[in-house]
Amino acid sequence: MSIRPAPILRTLERRAYALSSCLLDLPPLCIVRPYSSQAQAKSEPPRFQEDTRAKPGSKTRATPTSSVEIRAKSYTVDAAWYNLTPTVLDATSRQLHLQPHHPLSITRRIIEQHFPTPTFTHYNSLPPVVSTQQNFDSLCFKSDHPGRQRSDTYYLNQTTLLRTHTSAHQLDTFRNNKSDGYLITADVYRRDEIDRSHYPVFHQVEGALTWDRDKLPNGHVAKAAMQDLSKFTVPNLIIQDENPAFHAERNPVQSRHHTQAEVEAISQHLKRSLEKMVVDMIARATKARAVANGSDDQQQEVRVRWVEAYFPFTTPSWELELFYDGDWHEVLGCGIVHQQILIDAGVPSRVGWAFGIGLERIAMMLFDIPDIRLFWSKDERFLSQFEGLSASLDVLPRFVPFSKHPPCPKDVSFWLPRAEAFEGGGVMGQSQWNDNDVMDLVRNVAGDVVEDVKLIDVWTSPKGDESKMFRIIYRSLERTLTNEETNHYHENVRRALEEELGVKLR
Repeated sequence: MSIRPAPILRTLERRAYALSSCLLDLPPLCIVRPYSSQAQAKSEPPRFQEDTRAKPGSKTRATPTSSVEIRAKSYTVDAAWYNLTPTVLDATSRQLHLQPHHPLSITRRIIEQHFPTPTFTHYNSLPPVVSTQQNFDSLCFKSDHPGRQRSDTYYLNQTTLLRTHTSAHQLDTFRNNKSDGYLITADVYRRDEIDRSHYPVFHQVEGALTWDRDKLPNGHVAKAAMQDLSKFTVPNLIIQDENPAFHAERNPVQSRHHTQAEVEAISQHLKRSLEKMVVDMIARATKARAVANGSDDQQQEVRVRWVEAYFPFTTPSWELELFYDGDWHEVLGCGIVHQQILIDAGVPSRVGWAFGIGLERIAMMLFDIPDIRLFWSKDERFLSQFEGLSASLDVLPRFVPFSKHPPCPKDVSFWLPRAEAFEGGGVMGQSQWNDNDVMDLVRNVAGDVVEDVKLIDVWTSPKGDESKMFRIIYRSLERTLTNEETNHYHENVRRALEEELGVKLR
């Protein structure tokens, strides 16, 4: 077996980790339609910002003295590790996927229809705080995996964090689940960039199905999977699947635990199950778009393709890509469950598949929602568009934008703290600079009026001092921001950068 060079492997690890966050790093699958311009500028900040935005002069990362309460449970915190912002802490109580008429909740229910009880047990209320053992170790993440870094993950203390994926519950669910399959829907947390498809909190649906060799005639998993597969029908679908079910080097079989026949049968069962779900999603989106446009054409031939992938907790693994609106888009990641996880869960006789998909990703496609910030809006002009849908999921509306407001770009440039400032964790308890600290700070100071933050320039002086420039796009989803308001937000960001990150403004 060939061994990938370390830099390439690290890149693959980061890519796999991003996929386990269900591909929110990609442009949303949506059509941005013309907006109406009805809202008038007001002097006060947007309503949906007031609960989460840091007040002027306040710290964006005030560490509790000894503990923090999340969903009515107290957790010990360590100032050297704690990096939750007030915005993120506030979000832990929202649970958007459980609000009956919310588009994320509606999307969850549609997915659940494809993986029904009693074959699949549905878990929708698992607590967001998990251990590093649950989030990383139990899933075969290496000790130096980039996802473990404080720059990527929200920690309460050295061994406790906000889950970065629903897979954090995988081993425990395999151990305690009484049915052959399960679905987990939950909010997950990542320190990440800021744009229209990224938010520090998002939602995942994870599904898994296993067969128990001890309960099948002659332990014949492949036969059982193929018998079930024979019942599947997938209309109007073009599938590109050029790669074999496995590859000795690129996408290996767990030969110590699985036969080739088992892998071929289980992988087919997995792919056909997910294709059925995707076809249904596209059919709903196409129908909604046709109704909104007054068209009778509600049929669309669906094209998907399977691409080999890498995940720490499945092998072989794949990504499903969907051809939608004239381009290919990655939709989900999946694979054959790493057998060591099932062994550690106390169910070594079971073998099966698992997948993960981003709820926002699918909801943006279903409802034509152009900006991920909208899911967190409390504006009735947004929420009222989805009222009553929970009673019937057959007809979905297209989101009708209630306003379109101009962007307000502002640049900020600064000198980074010198290296000695980081020694001993002198800047926010860290040993080195990370741009995600800027993203967290901007999000918490200005809230959801920030649409996008991009690093646009890096410069090193002859003395070796490093300067960075970020462009911040301020744009409210609800109304036009005045120059005075934008300047107020931006000045608070500049002040916080100096006070909390130790930079020197230019």
